[in-house]
Amino acid sequence: MTKFAAAAYTALALALLSSSASLAQQQQQQAASAPGGAGGLQLVASFEHQVTGVTVAADGRIFVNFPRWTEDAPLSVAEVAGDGQVKPYPNEEWNAWRNAKKDQFSPNDHFVCVQSVVADGRGNLWVVDAAAPATAQVVRGGPKLVRIDLRSNKVAQTIPFGEIVAPQGSYLNDVRVSPDGRQAYLTDSGAKGALVVVDLQSGQARRVLDGHVSTQPEKGVVVKTDGQELRRPDGRGVEFAADSIALSPDGRHLYWKALTGRTLYRIATEALGNSRLSPDELESRVERVGESEPTDGLWIDKRGRLYLSAIESNAVKVRDGGRDTILVQDDRLRWPDTFSEGPDGTIYVTSSRIQDMSWFKPENGPRLQTQLWRIEGTEIPRP
Repeated sequence: MTKFAAAAYTALALALLSSSASLAQQQQQQAASAPGGAGGLQLVASFEHQVTGVTVAADGRIFVNFPRWTEDAPLSVAEVAGDGQVKPYPNEEWNAWRNAKKDQFSPNDHFVCVQSVVADGRGNLWVVDAAAPATAQVVRGGPKLVRIDLRSNKVAQTIPFGEIVAPQGSYLNDVRVSPDGRQAYLTDSGAKGALVVVDLQSGQARRVLDGHVSTQPEKGVVVKTDGQELRRPDGRGVEFAADSIALSPDGRHLYWKALTGRTLYRIATEALGNSRLSPDELESRVERVGESEPTDGLWIDKRGRLYLSAIESNAVKVRDGGRDTILVQDDRLRWPDTFSEGPDGTIYVTSSRIQDMSWFKPENGPRLQTQLWRIEGTEIPRP
């Protein structure tokens, strides 16, 4: 890539994806605590494309990702500057893939369809590439977990997932990394839900709880937004398997939930890490934690509180003593998607506006403006 082409590419990317300062100021002025909640929303950045994942590193740097669901997004992974501007991360080359030019780029060392980004607190950014644009066919050689060294801003490790781990119909969704940095746990929200356990030292990955009831959509659950069932023009509803995922602060329990489901599950990570357990033995270790509503994101903060993205009510809830309490509810928080916690304990959340996608509202077209928020005030309101 010539210097001129690189400069033009960067200028185009920033023009397409950077947040509008005037819009940010307007929305920040509108932010207020929601009725019945303790928190308020403050706009961090607004994007011209659909965002899903967000993560905040230990040094406060913010990263987001843009999956290729309804458009050939110009960036997959970006760093967000303090003024809301974005830049390709770790560089332009890793972000060079395009659906329209897929034969020109190798899928193993380019981002194809990134669903989540997670900083591990140990100086690394982990990127989950489901490599299934439009959540459709998996691009052969594309599914992977990529580790970027935040000090050098360079890719330090790529863990490819073959068809046994990421078969056709899969959609790797989110990831959590154990406190000791040895294990990673992913959800697969695709056609047949599962969890994926990765040994980060060897790069070996195992697909577990494949097809188990805990990782599948629940029958009879219909996602509703704006008071109506969310369906495509042909009548299909929202059916996503194991999606939300959270790890306890001590790393001893992994929690997950199907998006199209109400049951929250957990399992001891000691069991997940024991490859000698048979599938039946592992399944016997799964615990039902409780019931909730359809959610897209989960997060457990440093104090051990569980956050849930209440996608049907444009809200963030916190589970305390088995009871879900509204932390913030705001009409601008359309489809709260992914959480992250800053070094000062501030909670960040993306709104991916899935209910406004052309999948469900063809008149909206392929492009959506989406937002990244932080929640001001995270004390749970008491009745």
